[in-house]
This record gives sequence, structure tokens and C-alpha cells, in this order.
Amino acid sequence: MRIGQGYDVHRFAPQADKRPLILGGTHIPYGCGLAGHSDADVLAHAISDALLGAAALGDIGGHFPDTEAAYKDADSLVLLSKVCEMVRRAGFEICNIDATVVAQAPRLSGFIPEMRKRLAAAAGTDAGRVSVKATTEEGLGFTGEGLGISAHAVVLLDE
Repeated sequence: MRIGQGYDVHRFAPQADKRPLILGGTHIPYGCGLAGHSDADVLAHAISDALLGAAALGDIGGHFPDTEAAYKDADSLVLLSKVCEMVRRAGFEICNIDATVVAQAPRLSGFIPEMRKRLAAAAGTDAGRVSVKATTEEGLGFTGEGLGISAHAVVLLDE
């Protein structure tokens, strides 16, 4: 068995950029999205890093660098699918994914079932193996001040 941990954070983009907010491959209605080279899906990025870490395959930035034009505005669920292919080629299967999104706003509880479904499909696993939770930081820190969103993920792989 292998355990991996992932973390990602993105600040909110200026409203003038009109970026959509995408978390777990799900469009969340909100006034602005997250800044980033790809679609800035912090949840998919944290899960990707956890999977790569568990398999000792590096990190998402090493495989999909933000210096590559090919990844500009990339769909992070497509990148997650590629990560899962790498993990499986390395001889591992996904046992479970457990992730937490940290955001003062917007409220995410109503979107979690869709996030779980989309993440599971991208990972090639059953939604029953994917847990997504959301929390705030009670007004404290970067996310609590509403400057951005972060995500933490833990995965378990089996050889």
C-alpha cells in the first residue's frame, strides 16, 4: 500500500479576467474564477499531486509545467486522467481519494456530488472511492480572507 498527500492553492483572478470557477471539474457559479496557467482547478491539482506522490512519480508541475503553451487553460480533469494512467502504468491501483476544499466562499456543499462523480470518472474509478469535503477557515488566513481557494488530498494506492 502507498499513501500520497497533495496540496494546491490559487488566488482569485481579477473579475475583469472573467475566468470561470472550476472545482473538481465542476463549474461553480461565482463572481470570479481562480488565476492559473491551466483552468486552476485546485481540487484536481491536489488530487493529482497526491497520486503522483504515492507512486513516487514527482509532482504535477514536473509533468505539466506552466511554462508549456500546451497546458494554457488546460482542463485539469484531462490532466488528472493522464496522471491516473501514469500511476497505473507504474503498477498501482487507486483504493481511495479523500480531499478537502478550503474556501470562505462560495458555499460548495450542493456541488460535491457532481465533483465526486466527475473526479471518479477522470480517475477511472467508482465515485464510492472518492470523498470530497468543503470547509472554511472562519475568516482566518489567505482563504479565510477570501483571497483564494486551497485544497488538500490524501490517496491510498495498492500495488
